Amino acid sequence: MAETAPRGRGLRYALHGALLAVALVLPFVFRQPFPQDMAIKIFLFGGLASAWNVLGGFTGQVSLGNAVFFGVGAYSAAVVQTHWGWTPWAGMLLGMVASIGIGVLIGYPCFRLKGHYFAMATLVIGEVIATLFMNWQWVGGAIGIYIPIRDDTWRYYQFGTTKLPYYYVTLAFLVSTVVLSVALLRSRLGYYFRAIREDQDAARSLGVPARRCKLAAMGISAALTSAGGSLYAQYVLFIDPNSVFPMMLSIQVVLIAILGGVGTLWGPVVGAMVLIPLSEFTRIYIGGTGSGLDLIAYGLLIVVISVIQPRGILGFFRKAGAA
Repeated sequence: MAETAPRGRGLRYALHGALLAVALVLPFVFRQPFPQDMAIKIFLFGGLASAWNVLGGFTGQVSLGNAVFFGVGAYSAAVVQTHWGWTPWAGMLLGMVASIGIGVLIGYPCFRLKGHYFAMATLVIGEVIATLFMNWQWVGGAIGIYIPIRDDTWRYYQFGTTKLPYYYVTLAFLVSTVVLSVALLRSRLGYYFRAIREDQDAARSLGVPARRCKLAAMGISAALTSAGGSLYAQYVLFIDPNSVFPMMLSIQVVLIAILGGVGTLWGPVVGAMVLIPLSEFTRIYIGGTGSGLDLIAYGLLIVVISVIQPRGILGFFRKAGAA
């Protein structure tokens, strides 16, 4: 047993290294814009789902309002450029700090609620904040913000002639969220998170500061989601409340984590690798008719996978491996 555990750990590290190496060389194999755009979306949404997983998966607090942090991050990166001419990287940091503060303000009263009451509260707050931005003229109101187009430069994170920088930055974003998740799972805070998820009252009786831990999970999730929003804003160069605060974005992030395996390390990544291409291909091949067939097919496939394996795709592989 003593030799088996290090050997298994070594195999896992080798597999992770091989996957990262494949991801690094992939854009030199698939040079067309479409597959690179698809990969960027997979990395971005995989990171967003991993960020949600810290709160919803590890801690068991199912939030339906993470679009708030995504929107705050997107607007922070856009506003500092259009109003003050700053680099969007400064806007990203400001957005992360602001999102942590907003997350604490939302979490402090809402963590008194449990289960679907908490989920509904976060959903309503998300809609309220989206409406505020819709009517806030200083940030463009309902019209939104067009980010000024500049020459290719890392300072303003704009590359009009190639997608490679966006590819590697979103890949770094995904890897960072996964590495942070690993660190959390191995830390005392991570054990507290899981104790709260399994039985909050029992954890509290053993001395776990449940509210502080949940606020910490909310802050981490908010900061990471905000960073993803800033990257998205720089990628599309136009944002408005409907594109960065939509309820569907919050739901899609939750679906990705649940489909892949909620509460697991790799579940959100696997979910993004399945759901994002599924969404894109159904939109391309059966969308555009105005009948909504792409959304019906997309939803039907999610339902089928969820019914066959409620514990997510990783649960299916674990079950097959144990058989």
